[in-house]
Amino acid sequence: MRGHRCRACGGRRGTTILDLGKQPAADHFPPADDPGPDPRFALSMWWCADCHLAQLAADDTSTEEPRGLEPQALVLQAREALARVAAAGLLDGRKSVSEFPSPHGGSWLQDAAAYGPTVVADVVADVIVDSFGIMHERDQAVGIQRRVERLAPGGVLLLQYQSLDSIVTQGAWNALRHGHFGYYSLLSLQPLLAQEGLEAVRAWDFDLYGGTVLLAVMRTTDGYPVHRSVSLLAERDRASGMSDPAVLASLQGQVDRHIAWLRGDLADRRAAGRTVLGYGAASRAAGLLAAARVDATLLPAVADAGAGKQGRRMPGTDIPIVSPEQLLRADPDDVLLFLPDLLPEVERSFPGLAGRWRPGEPPPPS
Repeated sequence: MRGHRCRACGGRRGTTILDLGKQPAADHFPPADDPGPDPRFALSMWWCADCHLAQLAADDTSTEEPRGLEPQALVLQAREALARVAAAGLLDGRKSVSEFPSPHGGSWLQDAAAYGPTVVADVVADVIVDSFGIMHERDQAVGIQRRVERLAPGGVLLLQYQSLDSIVTQGAWNALRHGHFGYYSLLSLQPLLAQEGLEAVRAWDFDLYGGTVLLAVMRTTDGYPVHRSVSLLAERDRASGMSDPAVLASLQGQVDRHIAWLRGDLADRRAAGRTVLGYGAASRAAGLLAAARVDATLLPAVADAGAGKQGRRMPGTDIPIVSPEQLLRADPDDVLLFLPDLLPEVERSFPGLAGRWRPGEPPPPS
């Protein structure tokens, strides 16, 4: 993209690796009776040749407060993560814990406090939690600076992100959305952290969102030994091509495949006389349905447990968002689940829909 400046290092050498054209803002859910059309904005991912950060290019949207609920899968992952951090000796005995809030990460503070630290707000702390927060920083370098300012001497920053490796490997192109400015591998985070005198000293993998990484980050001057998990993660990112723009650009080829599959699957089910509704009005679902231009004739409604989204519609479409109770009353033949991590949770919550859940993404290529 001509004239783009890297949000991390300020470099100007790079290339566009994914371009979705103009799309509605995925966090803007208009009232169901708002006829639209919804405004659309350029949406593309740019890769920096200098620091290897994949990032949102232009963003002319005004971010709204998301209205979603915290999935149980995220809560359980946070508890597992804290247990691993404590087992590594990076949480027990610390004096204070604080966090940078994220619209998607929930809060770890109550569970972290169970290990001993005192919860503090917006001040210097021995443990700083950032669960999916840094990606919302328009200026990535300034975002890291803000976190360093809050980190006590000898303190640890727990930085969680969805791995770019998982996004590319799974063809999750609809992870790209307005308001999400960074898409990370360790290869891109290392120079970003180093700019502020930080280094990753430990790394953990989780299955959440298809592949989530938690880094323990400390100041290089603290002299904390770097665990071999960090070098193993760096090797994996290199081996999977996270510094190769040609590999990253494979995301573009997944767009048409996913859209064609979705429209074809919905049309086939409708032709067979099956009723299909969706579940999970998340930003990924919004981006997918808008890009595929799916309307209520193919998908009459999407259910969501977030009361703030109910009575609204998916951005860029006429598909209404309904409550889980309305979903149950509709008694559909199939339910398209847009968030795979929710499957255990919805199966427990809605036993009457057993056997009807369908993935909202195509099967992997054979």
